[in-house]
Amino acid sequence: MQIGPHKIANKLILAPMAGVTDRPFRQMCRDLGAGMAVSEMVGSTSLIRGSAKTLRRANHEGETAPRSVQIVGYDPAMMAEAARINEAMGAEIIDINMGCPAKKVCKMMSGSSLLRDEPLVAAILAATVNAVKIPVTLKIRTGWSPEMRNGPTIARIAEQSGIQALSVHGRTRNCFFKGEAEYETIALIKQSVNIPVIANGDIDSPQKAKFVLEKTGADAIMIGRAAQGKPWIFREINHYLDHGTLAPEPTLQEIETILAQHLENLYDFYDDYIGVHMARKHVSWYSKGQPNGGKFRDHFNHLETTTQQRQAIKDFFAELHSEANYG
Repeated sequence: MQIGPHKIANKLILAPMAGVTDRPFRQMCRDLGAGMAVSEMVGSTSLIRGSAKTLRRANHEGETAPRSVQIVGYDPAMMAEAARINEAMGAEIIDINMGCPAKKVCKMMSGSSLLRDEPLVAAILAATVNAVKIPVTLKIRTGWSPEMRNGPTIARIAEQSGIQALSVHGRTRNCFFKGEAEYETIALIKQSVNIPVIANGDIDSPQKAKFVLEKTGADAIMIGRAAQGKPWIFREINHYLDHGTLAPEPTLQEIETILAQHLENLYDFYDDYIGVHMARKHVSWYSKGQPNGGKFRDHFNHLETTTQQRQAIKDFFAELHSEANYG
């Protein structure tokens, strides 16, 4: 798949997730097989104001190219300015968020709420595309509600506005994350435009990845929640798509190594205080399904230093190794 001058290495893209896809997580997923990773959404207003938290979200120093930064907002001029700022900071692709269903985002007439206002969609897309020299992509849902699945119309507007790739989550805004994603509308969108289309929603296994690619005819797939605590899912899907067989599960030793490195990257990227708190959510995901995982998470979430967290990980995996060898 080609996005502007960038040839994406494979069909797998890490979805932008607020509070999750920071630089350490993006790079971890790239190292484990994602062809591209999109940043967590960056608010156009707070970026222009120079918010330290927002600028950190847009930080991609040392990250594997192509570097894609997602911006969110409702004002065409401010979205254009946010795109210019990110381009100046080294972004190689600008992604526009019109898919977030969160109430606090939609109340600001941003995210998926924009799908109700097609003229405003066109204005935002045109302003952003014309503001930068790098490619601009768009992420949407299939529509505002099951009664208003206007994804194909939005897709045509996007193509006419100069958007160079489109990601589609297989739910409407009013569906949030309830029920199952549907892929028929994504297939219709793919048939409606000539730009690359990326399918998203409920892709949580190699078999599901292959099914969605075939069902939708999409050029690539985007994986979000299924990568939380399991960044090697990209490696597993790539293997299945290439060979038609399931790759071996990672060993306990490999999971420990990946997790330990992830924590070190978090500590380096944030200061120790923030890094310790950010580590808690990721460790919760990594430990899900492991023996005594619940007890371990409760213990880990009360630790206050990087030294305590490092030791807790060593102790936890030593216990898992011991149980595995005993069994």
